[in-house]
Amino acid sequence: MPFENLENIHPREILPGYTVRFVHSQQMTFAFWDVKEGSPLPEHSHHHEQVAQVMEGEYELTIDGETRHLKPGDVAIIPSNVPHSGIALTACKLMDVFSPVREDYLNSNS
Repeated sequence: MPFENLENIHPREILPGYTVRFVHSQQMTFAFWDVKEGSPLPEHSHHHEQVAQVMEGEYELTIDGETRHLKPGDVAIIPSNVPHSGIALTACKLMDVFSPVREDYLNSNS
């Protein structure tokens, strides 16, 4: 489908405090997150490249040991296989783009 409205996508709680709506293209996955204040993202890595943007709120993100306090408009680039973690300093809206497609999230919209 060339057009989608996020309100028509069923949200899923992937981690405690992290609710997401996914949009998949042939080569990318877009994740639109609503994150509750204080929700941690445990350190992890994956083979996907990731670009993360804070849309609303404030988020602390650590990439390969470097920590930054991110605010709306801030963008972070997470290379493939690099450990990263975070925590929502306030309630947040985040957008992540993954390449290639996140196979583990392909069936998360149903």
